[in-house]
This record gives sequence, C-alpha cells and structure tokens, in this order.
Amino acid sequence: MTIFTAMPTDDAKRYWAGEPDAYGRTPETIVSSGGGMPCRHCLSHIAEGEDLLVLAYRPFPTLQPYAETGPIFLHAKPCPRYSAEDVTPPILATSPDYIVRGYGGDDRIVYGTGAVTAADQIHARATELFDREDIAYLHVRSARNNCYQCRIDRKAFTIS
Repeated sequence: MTIFTAMPTDDAKRYWAGEPDAYGRTPETIVSSGGGMPCRHCLSHIAEGEDLLVLAYRPFPTLQPYAETGPIFLHAKPCPRYSAEDVTPPILATSPDYIVRGYGGDDRIVYGTGAVTAADQIHARATELFDREDIAYLHVRSARNNCYQCRIDRKAFTIS
C-alpha cells in the first residue's frame, strides 16, 4: 500500500506568504493557461485563468549533492493539501509516463531505482521498490523535464 504525499502545507504557506523559494527568490505569479499546470499542494491542475505561483522547490530537508531543485507550480491562493491512500493524484493522469525513483533514509538517490514508468504502473512500481529495505520513499517526476510531482511513502501497517 502506498501514500501519495503532496508538498507539506507549511512549505506552501511560506510561499503563499511571499517568502523566498529554494533559490532565495520571491515566487512569480502568473495566470494559468490550463492543462499541464499541476499544483504540488492539492495535486490537481490549476484551472485556466487562475493565478498561480512558479517557484524553485527542493523537496529535501537539507542541501546535499542529491537534493534536486526545480520549478513547480502552486495555486496562488491556499488550497487543501491532497490526502488519499492508494489513489493516484489527478496530476498524474495527464502524462503517459513518469520517472519513479527511490531514495534512502539519507535522502540520496538509491542507484538503479529510477525508471520511466507508465502512469498506470506507478502503484506496481512503488510496491516493487518498497520491497527493498534500502528504499525510504519515492519521488514521482516528469519523464520529460524531471520536474518533481509528488512523493510516495509506504503505508505503515498496524497489527491489532
């Protein structure tokens, strides 16, 4: 079982308040042209005509050589954080494929785990990667531009 994890709300709140992005720049405000502008907080597409923020985002806790930083979109006005287990987020229905890549507990890429994966195979790929002990979490990234889409975490099982 997997949990698709959106950008933390605390991160989004900072950008909505105009705080600097990962490059120390104020997020830019533009108007959405429609399809293909996914919000990394609600994991839905930003509708045509809506204001959005474009900013540099680093989905890692600290700077280190594997802490990839890149452009993302975010609704300009606060939106609810995506929350669903084992449900593919709406933003992943747009492209036929994505890069799914594993990261260790040290937040570094686990070599050999990155693969272009058909959108309808993301759950299967996540299950396969989570069978490995050295995988702490996964990233889903654009197969064309390597842009961060969301994170996938293991669902913790509880025994009652």
